[in-house]
Amino acid sequence: MNQLRMRTVARIIQAGGIVAYPTEAVYGLGCDPGNASAVRRLLAIKRRAMHKGLILIAADFAQLAPFLLPLSLADQARLAVTWPGPYTWLIPARPDTPRWLRGRHDTLAVRVTAHPLAAALCQACGHALVSTSANFSGRPPARTALAVRRQLGRAIDVLLPGSTGGAAKPTEIRDLRSNARVRG
Repeated sequence: MNQLRMRTVARIIQAGGIVAYPTEAVYGLGCDPGNASAVRRLLAIKRRAMHKGLILIAADFAQLAPFLLPLSLADQARLAVTWPGPYTWLIPARPDTPRWLRGRHDTLAVRVTAHPLAAALCQACGHALVSTSANFSGRPPARTALAVRRQLGRAIDVLLPGSTGGAAKPTEIRDLRSNARVRG
């Protein structure tokens, strides 16, 4: 993906747009996590209830830190072993982290992505991105650009084509406090 195209997609996101992009296993649907109207629009497109919360992906931990409570050195070390990579963690959220991101939870689901295109998109935007599977809730997630177009059509503003990372199923989710597996 050339730099000009990536900057164009980043500008669309910064203007409140919704993007579909490949991740480790499936196509993700994303937007600027700080833009309440963009997140609400994304939830409406997906037909997902806000109380469930969303995942944020980032190119590095620094992009996630503004949303999270400070971590102990032990927790930082545990995360460092899995990131970048296909591991999503539920981490205690700062009290001012918007409800439209964390839903009814006191944690936020976050991942430092290993997917080069998704990471480059986060870098081009200069911040983390919302990342939820590109599909209507309850339907199978899209694994190709064509599947995104067929299911979501013109509801999204831009489709960033590329190959997914090849993982067979969406990323594992673990709770940082208990280390319990929540998904995967």
